[in-house]
Amino acid sequence: MQVVCLDLEGVLVPEIWIAFAERTGIPEFRRTTRDEPDYGKLMRFRIGLLRERGLKLADIQAVIAGLSPLEGAKDFLDGLRSQYQVIILSDTFYDFADPLMRQLGRPTLFCHKLEIDTEGFVADYKLRQPDQKRHAVNALKGLNFQVMAAGDSYNDTGMLGAAHAGFFIHPPESIVAQFPQYPVHHDYASLRASIDDAALRLRTAGV
Repeated sequence: MQVVCLDLEGVLVPEIWIAFAERTGIPEFRRTTRDEPDYGKLMRFRIGLLRERGLKLADIQAVIAGLSPLEGAKDFLDGLRSQYQVIILSDTFYDFADPLMRQLGRPTLFCHKLEIDTEGFVADYKLRQPDQKRHAVNALKGLNFQVMAAGDSYNDTGMLGAAHAGFFIHPPESIVAQFPQYPVHHDYASLRASIDDAALRLRTAGV
């Protein structure tokens, strides 16, 4: 019994906050989990900046509505789902993800929830669970699944470390240098080959 866990932004779809920075012309929104390992600090900064600039949830959703999955992502995901169970483990929010999930064929997604005030501003965020990616992988292992995982950012390293096999896909060099234990991939074909190799090794070993 095997399952593949994938991050979402930067792995299957564009980074939402980077796209928002480009659309609004506010470069500070380009800061993501690739740059800031403290997710709480990052989100407090974003919420404050949104309020300061008078930008509401609807403004973010309007940008997301124009985004599409990364080139080749849908075919990659469809191929994986034909052979493995796949779960998307993301630190995005359900309030953001729906248009992109629809384009990806609605894979299973575990993420978080925003709190919106009466004026439509993002007031706070509610984590489904702190360090949810690592906890999800450990829970799947507790259910006797062999888990393979792939991500691109600081907030994916707990998931990669907990999985039976963990891989980077599309990571920045700064993160690769800090976590050399995870094989690096720059395209979906090589990642799929590594997932299949790991799956065969795990089945053979009976982990």
